[in-house]
Amino acid sequence: MSPRSFAQTGRKIVAIGRNFSEHAKELGNAVPTAPFFFLKPTSSYVVSPGRIEIPQGCVVHHEVELGVVIGKRGRDIRAADAFEHVAGYALALDLTARNLQDEAKKKGLPWSAAKGFDTFTPVGPFISATKIPDPHNVRLWIEVAGQIRQNGVTDAMIFQIPQLIEHVSRVMTLEEGDLVLTGTPKGVGPILPGEHVVAGLEYQGMELSRIEFAAIARD
Repeated sequence: MSPRSFAQTGRKIVAIGRNFSEHAKELGNAVPTAPFFFLKPTSSYVVSPGRIEIPQGCVVHHEVELGVVIGKRGRDIRAADAFEHVAGYALALDLTARNLQDEAKKKGLPWSAAKGFDTFTPVGPFISATKIPDPHNVRLWIEVAGQIRQNGVTDAMIFQIPQLIEHVSRVMTLEEGDLVLTGTPKGVGPILPGEHVVAGLEYQGMELSRIEFAAIARD
């Protein structure tokens, strides 16, 4: 198993919630004082270039994120040792059926349905950690139907990557090929069938990844 093939061989997607304060505020959520996460199924992966399916009756929002690809199995990983377990990174979208999520939150129910539809984790190719020495200085952006929606830098994370890896690995073992989604900057919004979605990841002014997807109505 190689981290480079994480979208085909990885066993889980761990998504960090509300890790950018401005994003938490734009949805009317409290800014967290400790990390929290949820899981997404690996069946939600779709690799660029590809198609995003918009389910009937769902208001689907984009959330552009830096994904951390785990390269070394670990449990109870200390923050000081976290980068020893990172093989690299990937540009990713965490798609959310926002109306389903809002209903679930009101009822105190899990978000699995809102986050877990097929094609709800669009990703780009693996980027070696050597190409991003400082993952807290990465620019992420997304354009929908020709308009920039999100454009932010990972230095705005509330909890940095070592803290996230420490927190998650205290609960569950992180395995080679797992993907940790680290949160999204402000500007989330809807994607409609027929729209074209383009997202990018830049480091020190150089574009390291660009992904493209066509949004279609799910049959």
